[in-house]
Amino acid sequence: MPYPTLLATPDNYGLLTDLYQLTMVSCYASEGLADRRASFELFTRRLPPGYSYLIAMGLAQAIDYLNNLRFSERHLEALRQTGLFDHAPDDFWQRLGEGGFTGDVWAVPEGTAVFANEPLLRVEAPLWQAQIAETYLLNTLNYQTLVATRAARLRDVAGPEAKLLEFGTRRAFSPQGALWAARAALAAGLDETSNVLAALALGRKPAGTMAHALVMVFTALEGSEDEAFAAFQRYFPEAALLIDTYDTVAAAERLAAQVQRGETQVATVRLDSGNLVELSQAVRSHLPNTKIMASGDLDEYEIARLKQAGAVLDGYGLGTKLVTGEPVNGVYKLVDIDGTPVMKEASGKTTLPGRKQIFRRYEGGKAVGDRLGLLEEPAAPDETPLLQLVVKQGQAMQELESLDAIAARTAASVASLPAAVRQLEHPANYGVALSDALVDLAARTRQHSQSQP
Repeated sequence: MPYPTLLATPDNYGLLTDLYQLTMVSCYASEGLADRRASFELFTRRLPPGYSYLIAMGLAQAIDYLNNLRFSERHLEALRQTGLFDHAPDDFWQRLGEGGFTGDVWAVPEGTAVFANEPLLRVEAPLWQAQIAETYLLNTLNYQTLVATRAARLRDVAGPEAKLLEFGTRRAFSPQGALWAARAALAAGLDETSNVLAALALGRKPAGTMAHALVMVFTALEGSEDEAFAAFQRYFPEAALLIDTYDTVAAAERLAAQVQRGETQVATVRLDSGNLVELSQAVRSHLPNTKIMASGDLDEYEIARLKQAGAVLDGYGLGTKLVTGEPVNGVYKLVDIDGTPVMKEASGKTTLPGRKQIFRRYEGGKAVGDRLGLLEEPAAPDETPLLQLVVKQGQAMQELESLDAIAARTAASVASLPAAVRQLEHPANYGVALSDALVDLAARTRQHSQSQP
């Protein structure tokens, strides 16, 4: 029996969901509710600890998913074989077999800073379609938003001139996650990725250096670390040399002597361990015209510390802490069914009813506060509505954006935030107020729900 490949591809998007999405759809179909118009909003109730904003990301993959959401006859037969749907009505099977996504999607553009309780995305569709979409949409938006936010913070701390490389494939939560992480990092301001598949699929050139293994192989078989450097440079003259396998400073001294004798040129070196402040200063003294990259479980806090301590570094390779960490705990909640606003009132998990819009207020190009209101509310003269209609009746409304365009939006969005909100330590809260109309709707919806038996 062959091993299952377990790859998430468009031909199996239909089954890439949680069981309860399908059991609920079966119930909706049985009770004649499947085609009721439903609105679900995807948002996070609270930001991860230490974060003051999020960078929305993953919309492109969300739209791709909805465009390809289908159930083949093979899928339907596999579901029948489980025995779980023996009592499902014929209408359930007919909908899965014939239907694709026919609804609307509103979303903030990728690269936009968002805050707690602000919807990144809203799906307005027949109830059965909107319900099935929950699992995949949460997966891609939660993870890419996590990586994009880390990448934006890294860029903000490192500065616009630093070279930032995404090295996280080996630490990402899955091969699929590694591809999404690479995309999110590039779209949020990193320069390059070492993931070859992601880079080529995204129209980029992959970037990387060497591993300690190459140095150790040549040292063991050819007699010296210098042989490893020379061999690597014969084929990749512009690539970075990893010089901390043994004695970092000694390696820098020997390379400097070779440069002085005109025997070689060293474009870049990478430091992956040790005291990066002292080592970078020592390497710079020997190789003043060589760029110095650092790697090794770096994050925005460590980069800030290195800069404060006087490290002389031209760039950073970011891996583990970029693609892992405190999750973005986004949720996907029903806010309206057939024009009737609804809300959840469970302790600590209350939601706000109605289809909403984010109105961002600017003064002198700086964001000074948001108003979370209802979709039909007008924007004030100094406000910009953030949620845009990106899918209408199942059809995408916009051309696919380039990563460069999204990265530019990310940089501008972060730069527009107050400095106190952007600071790493004890960041200030960004003001998000509820509109009077939304507060009133919440009160009326709560009153109505409490009056029901």
